[in-house]
Amino acid sequence: MNLSPVPQSGASTAQPAVASAADTVKDIREFLAFKLGSEEYGMDILRVQEIRSYEAPTRMAHTPAFIKGVINLRGVIVPIIDLRLKFNLEQATYDSFTVVIVLNIGRQVVGIVVDGVSDVITLAPEQLHPVPEFQSTIDGDHIMAIGSVENRMLILLDIEKLMTSPDMGLAGGSIQ
Repeated sequence: MNLSPVPQSGASTAQPAVASAADTVKDIREFLAFKLGSEEYGMDILRVQEIRSYEAPTRMAHTPAFIKGVINLRGVIVPIIDLRLKFNLEQATYDSFTVVIVLNIGRQVVGIVVDGVSDVITLAPEQLHPVPEFQSTIDGDHIMAIGSVENRMLILLDIEKLMTSPDMGLAGGSIQ
């Protein structure tokens, strides 16, 4: 017995083919919160493979300063990107709180160096606010929203767009 509703004539049952950025943010509920300098950022927790303590990577010649080099992670060569340097924040200090967040972006594994990871935060749609337009070292397309939790504000990054952007210097064809 089929209990699914029968569409009325003239009614469309097609769903939109492309979700907007706002819809994407509303679908994502859990964010990994991390610090860069004095600011707190967040990213989709589903992109995170693991969190590791910082170890000095092998430097690669002729790469931008924010690409620290590569590490061998269980047989996988992983590029390491220092987001503090990428975002032109004050000089990065590597201490016991510095960690590498290992991400799965498409078919590539990428590590990002951050000052520390605080927690996983679940945000309701009413806690997400649009990003004001202003000049920044972070392209506006790479910021999904501003999240607010109690007295904290998180800059929610679209980490996939950021890592696959041409200015990152990563091989675009292998990150899809």
